[in-house]
This record gives sequence, structure tokens and C-alpha cells, in this order.
Amino acid sequence: MTGELDLYGVFIPGLAAWMLIAFAVSVPLRRILARAGFYRLVWHRPLFDLALYVVLLGIVVSVAVPFAS
Repeated sequence: MTGELDLYGVFIPGLAAWMLIAFAVSVPLRRILARAGFYRLVWHRPLFDLALYVVLLGIVVSVAVPFAS
């Protein structure tokens, strides 16, 4: 495994694809949390959103790595 995706001759790091997947999961999750009123309990919303994104990225990478081999 080289860790890169080949899109018509353009090599894109695999992490970039995983980051897009994590972002696509985080957007609806943040909307659900906002509608549920969860952010009233959070001290610093942007910091919480960043931490949520990092956790989701870790989950996506840990799930995707066994399938990449």
C-alpha cells in the first residue's frame, strides 16, 4: 500500500480522503447536536467542534486502515 489515491494521474494522500469523510459525518452530527440543544452545555463551541472532528477522524482512520491493506 502506498497511502495515496490515484485520480486520473493526480496523487492525493489517503489522509485527505479520510478527512473529507470525517467532515461529511461531522456536519450532520453538529446540526443534530445544535437542534437538541446540546451546545448550551458546552463552554467553547468551536473548540468542541474541533475536538469532535478529531475524534471522528480517528474513528474513520481506525475503521479504514484494516480495509486499505
